[in-house]
Amino acid sequence: MGWKGTVRSIGAAVRAAERDAKRRQRELEKRQKQYDKMQELEQASYEVEVYENGIEVIQSMHKDCSDHIDWLSIAKLPQPQTPVKKSINEEKARVKLNSYKPGFVDKLFKWESKKTVNLNNRIDDSIKKDEVEYRKSTQIYETTLKNWEESTDFARRLIAGDRAAKIESIKVLNIFSEISSLGSSVEVSADFQGKVEAVINVYSNDIVPPEVKSLLKSGKLSIKKMPKGMFNEIYQDYVCSCVLRVGNELFAAIPDELVTVTAVDFLLNSKTGHLEKQPILSACISRSTIKTLNMDMIDPSDSMSNFVHNMSFKKASGFSAILRVDVAK
Repeated sequence: MGWKGTVRSIGAAVRAAERDAKRRQRELEKRQKQYDKMQELEQASYEVEVYENGIEVIQSMHKDCSDHIDWLSIAKLPQPQTPVKKSINEEKARVKLNSYKPGFVDKLFKWESKKTVNLNNRIDDSIKKDEVEYRKSTQIYETTLKNWEESTDFARRLIAGDRAAKIESIKVLNIFSEISSLGSSVEVSADFQGKVEAVINVYSNDIVPPEVKSLLKSGKLSIKKMPKGMFNEIYQDYVCSCVLRVGNELFAAIPDELVTVTAVDFLLNSKTGHLEKQPILSACISRSTIKTLNMDMIDPSDSMSNFVHNMSFKKASGFSAILRVDVAK
């Protein structure tokens, strides 16, 4: 348990709300089971809905984020109180013994002695019950104390900039699961000064569909090759949306104020004639700046102007290789 249990108990890494695009995607996936039963025009409409939703999903990655963890509050959690041995059950039993007064029937059948013995026996049982309850509260306390020590110690390490703690928090919280499910992977590292950089491996051919689906006036399905400029613009929005999402997810998991997020893809190296992994977007994401953005309304590509970043993009040719941004500068 430890800090992980504390994090779960305050609802960390739980999506507070799901964006409309993802919700719609789930609804469409349910309808997939009924696809074969649809008429031709229904199938055409369904395919266009799935296509349009897919585009919306990859362009709106930045609209979701895990709950941000207040590590400062965790670091300041008060130490659990040591349990005090109580004699509540014993005291109740003694009150019953001391208040016992033989009635007429007790005296008649000479039950006074027997009832007094029983009341004394209840005192012994109550003492044992108090002891059991104390041992149980002590065991709970020891577990709670251990979790408190682990949680507060971990939070203090994070606040102090401990690089190992940062990587552990990011790994345990699994904050990049949705991005990974779309075909992109994220690698996170921290240098000796604790500065965090995330590298997103994005693959355009696996993310953006090569075709455009639409409905003709007749209601039938039209499938055309996606224009290169349209493909590049959608891909740019996806890359920028991922960079924003990764930056925000990092702020949810660690208390840093500034992180670097770099997206890489395979680009043609004109010197070697081979496709090589190269940076296509690198940005220093500031916590204070990203908090001011209205994520539901921004254009992810345009929003990069809010941050120090390197990006070379043209609608006709797409991304070009760039240098990574240095967070120290």
